[in-house]
This record gives sequence, C-alpha cells and structure tokens, in this order.
Amino acid sequence: LAETVGEVVAKGDEKVTIPGFLTFERTHRAARTARNPQTGDPIDIPAGYSVKVSAGSKLKEAAKGK
Repeated sequence: LAETVGEVVAKGDEKVTIPGFLTFERTHRAARTARNPQTGDPIDIPAGYSVKVSAGSKLKEAAKGK
C-alpha cells in the first residue's frame, strides 16, 4: 500500500484517497529563507515538493471515540 501511494503521489497528477480515512496529495513548497537555530545564519531553502495528508470523516470520528 505504501509503495503504491508513494508512486502515485510522486507523479503529482492526482490525489490518493482511502474513502473515509486518509487522503494523500503532493503539494508544492516555494523557495524560502530560514535561519540556522544554532548560529542564526540565514539558509536558502530551495523550492520543492511535500506530501499533505488529510484525515477523513471516519478517522476523525474514531479519534473522538464515537
């Protein structure tokens, strides 16, 4: 399951949904400047991709104990 979700999300064409439980979606992250917490020096972080995971209604209800 993890391998299949990873392959589809890596392509970035579509979301992967497990109805009622989870949705996986590839998102674009813009380039930004951050700071090294130890030295305070600025660090340039390049643009890239990340994965957004959203909980579905059934998972949310289960977490609430309903």
